[in-house]
Amino acid sequence: MRNGQRDRARRLRRELTPAERKLWHALKAHRFHGLHVRRQAPVGRYIVDFVCHEARLVIEVDGAQHGFEARSAADAARDTWLEQQGYRVLRFWNGQVLNELDSVLDTVLAAVAHRYPSSVSRLIESGSGGAVS
Repeated sequence: MRNGQRDRARRLRRELTPAERKLWHALKAHRFHGLHVRRQAPVGRYIVDFVCHEARLVIEVDGAQHGFEARSAADAARDTWLEQQGYRVLRFWNGQVLNELDSVLDTVLAAVAHRYPSSVSRLIESGSGGAVS
């Protein structure tokens, strides 16, 4: 990883938005069904909000700027590249994370259960290491 990208990822980890902070609290330290999730992590030339490499899942938390046409086009190109690398990309608006966290976590869990091998799916379905809010 290039030094500039590493430095930018570190800066972004220090400057989480309120929505990113709330989601991180629910996902961090294997508290969400034992999954290892990283925040503001490099994937190729991109820095994604959250990634679970084992499940090949990227989670993006978008603010209002992502509603503009230019940003939407850039997001689509980024999502396409990530999908070509084998990642599934989930995007949530800040308001969804802040006001509907349980629904967001249910969507994340469903995506993980769909992609995980059956042995890990059983762990997830059993509720081991459930979500914390």
